Amino acid sequence: MVMASLAWNLKAWWALTLPETPGRWREKHRDQKQSVLKMEFKTFLNAFMLLPCQIVRKAGRIVYRLLGWNPHLPIFFRLLKALRC
Repeated sequence: MVMASLAWNLKAWWALTLPETPGRWREKHRDQKQSVLKMEFKTFLNAFMLLPCQIVRKAGRIVYRLLGWNPHLPIFFRLLKALRC
């Protein structure tokens, strides 16, 4: 039960960390944040956590190549940009 609660909190914090940029995209970003908050955990897991990825070492740095696509990837990349991962 504790693990399920932690997983649910991870989803909520992940969604609340999404930035809402001012300007013309504000409403779209707010809608995306709400959709992630309302998302079932299994859908969240498949959309954002279980992404097929190839890890490549090049010239002293690590490159992560996403091998799959889903409609939630723009949201994923917006969060990565905000977190600077």
